[in-house]
Formats: sequence, C-alpha cells, structure tokens
Amino acid sequence: MSSVCDPRYAPAGDVSGALMVIDSRLKAIYDGESGTDPEQRRLTDQYTASLGPRGMRDLLDGTCTIIYMFMTWLRMTYEEHDKDVIEYVVPSLVASMRMMPRSVRPEAVPTMAGLVVAAGTGLSPSLWRGQYGEWTKAEMHPLEATAFLLAEHINQLAGDRDFATRLIGKALSGVEQD
Repeated sequence: MSSVCDPRYAPAGDVSGALMVIDSRLKAIYDGESGTDPEQRRLTDQYTASLGPRGMRDLLDGTCTIIYMFMTWLRMTYEEHDKDVIEYVVPSLVASMRMMPRSVRPEAVPTMAGLVVAAGTGLSPSLWRGQYGEWTKAEMHPLEATAFLLAEHINQLAGDRDFATRLIGKALSGVEQD
C-alpha cells in the first residue's frame, strides 16, 4: 500500500543549496572552527533570508531530500551487516542533539528524531513533517543540525571527511545527466 508520505510525491527542493550549507558547516567543524561561529551563522542566515519564501521552502525540501538520501544510504549500509539503521543512528543523533542546546532546543529533538525515523523507514521527511503543519522558525537550526549530524555519521563510517558530500554530489550529477 502506498503512503501519502511516499517520497515519489515529495518535491526534491534545492538540494544543491542545502548541500552547500551542510558542506560549509562540515568544513568549518573539520577546520577546528566553532560550530556556532557568529560570522558563518550570519552568512548562512543572510543567504537563507535572501531566498524569499519560495526559495526558503525549496531549501527546506532540499534538506529533507538530503536527509532521506543519507538515511537510505545508511539503511543499505547497516542492512549489509544485518543491523537496523534506526537502532544505530537515532540514539546517537538524539544524544548529540541534546548536547547542542543552543542550536537544538529540547522540544525540537523529538521532531527531528521522528523525521529521521520516517526517512529511515522509506518515508519522505518533508511529507512526514507536513502532516503536522508548517515548519517553524525554531525548527530551522535543528533541521540543519540533523542533516549535519547524519553527514558526520556517514563520514565517520566511511572514514572520509568528504564522503557524504560526494555521495549527494554524485547523485546530483547523475540526475543532471539524465
């Protein structure tokens, strides 16, 4: 039976823009800069503000698409080792978010965990979240943190700081060729 949250019904959004935001955050952390660098946060906020409502919606959908793609890769990887992606990803994601109270308010953690579970079970994070109303301003940083933490999880598994970014980049270049 098909779900209303089936990814084929979800808009892909601005995956390139979302990837740029995630990649810049990863690079800043890897370069030893603070994850809450005020200048980087200002530039990211300035970029997202310049998008307007439609562009912001596309960026949100793009971030959800990336989360879905990350969880799909993680699910396949864990299944190769007879492990459950939810069991191995969600607890560490929640623990990491709980250590980030300035970026991820405690009330956003269950929503982001649900979003990841939805993606890990083959549902569109965008459509899953849409069932509960519009995105809130308070969910923007937690959504970015979720994508970042999943990318970092993938990079750790692969032993390569750029693996998650390349994973999405290759998928994008494959789509452009089709």
